[in-house]
Amino acid sequence: MLDGCTPWPEVFVDRYRAAGHWRGHTLDDLLRGWALEYGPRTALVQGDTRLTYARLNRRVERMAAGFRLRGLRPGQRVVVQLPNVPELVVTAFALMRAGAIPVFCPLSYRAAQVSQAARVSEAVGYVGPSTYEGVDHRATAADIAARWPFLRRVFIYEEPGTSSPYGGLATDPSGCHYFPLDSVDAPPDRPLARSADEVAFLLLSAESAESAESDKADQADKADESDESDESDKADQADKAAGTAATTPRLVPRTHDDYAYQLRAAAESIPLTEHDVYLAALPAEFTLTFGCPGILGTLSVGGTAVLAEKPTPAECFALIARERVTFTSVVSEVARRWLEELPKTQADLSSLRLIQLGGAPADRGTARQLGTDLACRVQQLYATPEGLLVLTPPAAPDDAALATHGRPLSPDDEIRVVDADDNDVPPGTPGELLVRGPHTPRGHYRAPDHTTHAFTHDGYLRTGTVARSSETGALTVTGRLAEA
Repeated sequence: MLDGCTPWPEVFVDRYRAAGHWRGHTLDDLLRGWALEYGPRTALVQGDTRLTYARLNRRVERMAAGFRLRGLRPGQRVVVQLPNVPELVVTAFALMRAGAIPVFCPLSYRAAQVSQAARVSEAVGYVGPSTYEGVDHRATAADIAARWPFLRRVFIYEEPGTSSPYGGLATDPSGCHYFPLDSVDAPPDRPLARSADEVAFLLLSAESAESAESDKADQADKADESDESDESDKADQADKAAGTAATTPRLVPRTHDDYAYQLRAAAESIPLTEHDVYLAALPAEFTLTFGCPGILGTLSVGGTAVLAEKPTPAECFALIARERVTFTSVVSEVARRWLEELPKTQADLSSLRLIQLGGAPADRGTARQLGTDLACRVQQLYATPEGLLVLTPPAAPDDAALATHGRPLSPDDEIRVVDADDNDVPPGTPGELLVRGPHTPRGHYRAPDHTTHAFTHDGYLRTGTVARSSETGALTVTGRLAEA
């Protein structure tokens, strides 16, 4: 286990292995197997780009060798902040195959939050776009490199058809080296010997994501109050203010074993087949999109993952029609925008068989309307980066499917709903949701004091969410503790 992480107690390790949950395969080794089994099938689609499983694995193999050639070593952390493009999936697998550990940051994160994530993880590398939607991510990386001496490699993604001066190769005054991401390529070398109980990647906790979004909104509002600033000044003010307000992010270490189990079990719960086509409408760095079952769960069965740049109705409806998408995952806000535009679209959406509706509280009205207007099943679910995944079976009765979030993913997930004194409350009574299980880590990365408060002495995660259970064990998440 990576230094700074809390391992599962051996008794639980033995239990999860004996149950067949943890099977000892790293995620990048699983990709090798998928490439052998589904080689000529289409794995990823984005715009006009289509990657087969065989080609995806070859690109991962060569990029992994390229990362090692540029000095990345096993166990080192690398911040990954990319849009929904095939390079995100390739980079994630390549870093894991090189033994490095991706630290996923959504593109919506401002410079202050990315800098703090890099500081906590002591990231030696950063992978991101040069600019995206007016934000200069290269400048963000340069600022981090000037501030923290461990960041010395920046890999810049450029959209197809664009180029940088001097081929994108540069070194700044702090000694940080800049490389075009598409130049990270080398002949494959000998595979590294690694264990599936090692950390595969780090996710930002649900608490950190909410804090970052709140900081961004608050500071943007303050910048908008200034009538004397132009738009660039307002953005600078918001970034500076967010830097002052930013809290230390909590990073969630996900191991190969635990995440492989999560995506496999989630795929089986639907169930997915090689004929399924998944639309990644939300950012791929979100755990809902990445592995619930999301992109990786779809790849695990030989299906196709279609990457949307934005979750707008126009883009997503066109992709559903063109690629014959069979399922997708959205949050209520996106779903309501889709419903508003449905009467106006001419796109053929009849291929959809399932929509996952994430978030809390359970949105019964939106779920019912989605199912009716799109003539497909709706699966309510609640997912967190810490591993908690509660979902309704697609075949569940409407009352359960529309009004609750369903049951925990794993039969070995242990759930408690407790009051302020950690006493279990009876069914129907709201309380804080506690969980431990085979895909819920036992602590946050490099945060021993926080872990002491965020986990019980016997390893239950205090999720910070308010929920109630039914007599049958179905869970309904109603919000966060701070909102209760």
